[in-house]
Order: sequence, then structure tokens, then C-alpha cells
Amino acid sequence: MREIVSSVTSKGQVTIPSLVRRHLGVGTPDKIAFVIDDDGVHLMPVPLTLDDFYGSVPALPGRETVDFEDQITEAMDAEADRIVREMGSR
Repeated sequence: MREIVSSVTSKGQVTIPSLVRRHLGVGTPDKIAFVIDDDGVHLMPVPLTLDDFYGSVPALPGRETVDFEDQITEAMDAEADRIVREMGSR
């Protein structure tokens, strides 16, 4: 077992030492869970969810809406129009 000491600031913050971060496989902007059980307190990495990525990709430029379903419908309509135009030019 290895012991690594870190200080608590006046705001209750603790810097997680780099060796511990590497061991957990976490970095910015990952989240850490503090798990309390009968054996003590354990740090656990929190797995990313789809909600964590919400808003991380900007809407396509020139679109009237940011609703993903509307963008799918818009793209399908544009592709259908392209196919019809292509068929008409034959």
C-alpha cells in the first residue's frame, strides 16, 4: 500500500496528486466520486454519459434550427430533392 498526502485548502479543496490521477485515469474535465463505505473513503472515476457531451458540438452554420431531429429531416429532404433532380436530368 502506498500513502500520498495532500493538503486541504481553506475552501475545502484538495489537489489530487498526479500519480493518483494517472492511476485513476482521470484529468480535466473528468469527475471523481467520493465513495464512503465501512472501509473508509475511496476515489472513483465517474464514467462519462451522453449528457456530458450535450452542447459540446455547435449547431451547423446556416441552419434555421438547432433541433437535431429537425436537422435530420432537413438533410433527408435535401437528399431526396437531390435524387429527384438527378433522376430528372437523365
